[in-house]
Amino acid sequence: MKKSFYSHGKLLLTAEYLVLDGVRALAIPTKKGQWLYIEENDTNQIIWKSFDDKGNCWFETNLILENNTFRPTEDTNKELTITKTLINILTVAKILNPEFLSLKKGYLVETRLEFDRQWGLGSSSTLINNIAQWAKVDAFTLLEKSFGGSGYDIACAQYNSPILYKRNSGKPIITVSSFNPIFQENLFFIYLNQKQDSKESIKHYQSLPLKDFDKAETIINEITSKILDCSSVKRFEILIQSHEETISKIIKTPTVKSVLFPDYSGSIKSLGGWGGDFILVTGNTLEMEYFRKKGYTTIIPYSEMVL
Repeated sequence: MKKSFYSHGKLLLTAEYLVLDGVRALAIPTKKGQWLYIEENDTNQIIWKSFDDKGNCWFETNLILENNTFRPTEDTNKELTITKTLINILTVAKILNPEFLSLKKGYLVETRLEFDRQWGLGSSSTLINNIAQWAKVDAFTLLEKSFGGSGYDIACAQYNSPILYKRNSGKPIITVSSFNPIFQENLFFIYLNQKQDSKESIKHYQSLPLKDFDKAETIINEITSKILDCSSVKRFEILIQSHEETISKIIKTPTVKSVLFPDYSGSIKSLGGWGGDFILVTGNTLEMEYFRKKGYTTIIPYSEMVL
């Protein structure tokens, strides 16, 4: 019998970095996510294949489970890092639920992304949430013990609307948000043509002395609250500019607008780890030509990205 599991992708609208230390964040699930398909077989192996949004198989491996230990059946040096990551996630899932994969059976496993895996919309978090559903374990615990992170991306994977997310020592506090800007025709997501390494972003942030953290927390919390009630694109621009300046001081990194788009007339906000993936831009359809001329051609209107 074939089983299937699904998780939404993610975007972090406010409190990037600070969400790691318990600051409330506004996060939004994306329309596109990732599927996990499971089918039992008689091979005594886990035959794993991962497909991208074009239907191309970008990763495959065969695993054997012996004495509660997963190992590849053959040399996989070409994809050793990915294989190790997968084995780590499965191992933690089995520790959390010893009944997981306890039967003497094999499995054909397929993952299928709906978005470009370079976009940073959560290829890892959607995988972890899907495996958690398969293994019947808590996805936040699985993330914490295998991959690490704030967990907002796991929350996005599970929800069908924008959320307010607050990391907590134990179970995160998640509240469904009514965020649905009336000016969304003036909001666009633009891909910066490079994928940001989430682990490196977290490592950089955690290495910094956060002497102004309390002040930044107050500012970001106020901005998030005001964004939820914002009814004007001009007001929204002021809020996200203030947010950018606040995070810039904390992480000691210049804003993406000052580095790449200093002469753009609208406002620009980084989403998640700074330096790659998507940015949120205010403007209209004609103004997006500014970015196309600079080589940034992946431009997605808000309504086409957000669930």
